[in-house]
Amino acid sequence: MVARVARVVVAAPASGSGKTVVATGLMAALRRAGHVVAPFKVGPDYIDPGYHTLAAGRPGRNLDPVLVGESLVGPLFAHGSAGADVAVVEGVMGLFDGRVSSGEGSTAHVAEILGAPVVLVVDTRGHSTSLAALLHGFRSWRPTTRIAGVVLNQVGSDRHETVLRAACDDVGLDVVGVLRRNAAVEVPSRHLGLVTAAEHGGAARKAVDAMATLVADGVDLAAVLALARGGPAFTPWSPARETVGRPVIAMAGGPAFTFGYAEHAELLYAAGAEVVTVDPLRDTALPEGTAGIVLPGGFPEQYAHELSANAPLRHAVARAGVPIHAECAGLLYLARSLDGRPMCGVLDADATMTDRLTLGYRDVVATHDSVVYRAGTRLTGHEFHRTAAVPAHGEPPAWRWHASDGRGSDGFVTDLVHASYVHVHPAAAPDAVARFVARCADAVMAHHTT
Repeated sequence: MVARVARVVVAAPASGSGKTVVATGLMAALRRAGHVVAPFKVGPDYIDPGYHTLAAGRPGRNLDPVLVGESLVGPLFAHGSAGADVAVVEGVMGLFDGRVSSGEGSTAHVAEILGAPVVLVVDTRGHSTSLAALLHGFRSWRPTTRIAGVVLNQVGSDRHETVLRAACDDVGLDVVGVLRRNAAVEVPSRHLGLVTAAEHGGAARKAVDAMATLVADGVDLAAVLALARGGPAFTPWSPARETVGRPVIAMAGGPAFTFGYAEHAELLYAAGAEVVTVDPLRDTALPEGTAGIVLPGGFPEQYAHELSANAPLRHAVARAGVPIHAECAGLLYLARSLDGRPMCGVLDADATMTDRLTLGYRDVVATHDSVVYRAGTRLTGHEFHRTAAVPAHGEPPAWRWHASDGRGSDGFVTDLVHASYVHVHPAAAPDAVARFVARCADAVMAHHTT
């Protein structure tokens, strides 16, 4: 089956231009207008997709050629677009900003893979006729990136709008939207970005509704849809594989564990598992028959008191005796303590908040066989945290990589646990997901035969 769907990429010259408001509002406004919208985010972002999910009513998904490889971007796009008539892809940072100087993983890179037009959101405060030079530069810098329209954001007056429109005309770019100054819709921020939609609750839904109204009033939806038509077809990525048995895998969710990929649960299910979401802030027990535990990323440092207070679940995790795959927040939850509060104690490590942001892609190699990865497995992952574990890693560590300041090491490996700060996109490592499910199934079988 080959999937073809209209698609548009919402980008900006730089971060802070308003592309999240425009992209999220566009998703919601198109949905209001009766369209089935597939939402996407470029890069390893876990927060924006939560708002995209609210806006589109479908899972927000990530498109990241650095993590999954260029060849998987199209198939993942087709998988996430199945049944939709239009896809909206929110970019990351500035249009051409990617990994180091190569531009790999940039919004432009993804737009080119998808054959998608780019709508550029420009914060026009301080701009006048010189906007034409900025647009000309962006349009000519990489001709393979098709900038097809502009949304003028933070426009100050009718006169200001007239001058800006004339600048766009000078470079032959259509203005598809105008948003006036002081009309921005914002959501709370914290040390790793926006507060997640799951935490923001009803206020997040109100914010998304406001974004939808803002975009519906200020953006020509018909013009955007006209730009979005066309683009190459891709054979959809599929998590399906032949397996036997369905071991129960408990996957942490809720406000403290929101950093994950929709494809992870899909791959676990396709590999033969029954995936049950557990909220460590509320649930006091693991699901009956739990054969494995997945602990994704999130904000446990914001909920250290509540996580620690839920002693029954902490003790259940510590005594579970099943394979555990933990990333970032999951590592913190498995530690002895987090900012002095008791956690599960599965790992001989303690974690604390710091004032240092650790951020970036990592080309990692697995140092040891684990319940997830075989020794020697090479992948590209991503770190994004302000916490630190002491010790920083076990012996052997879960991962090693070459860093600019020396050799990097991270994470912990035991007979049943693989825990690290490094996030890996599961679509880039389907064999690892299948390996984890198989180990969970083996654990169930061993239990029944003893």
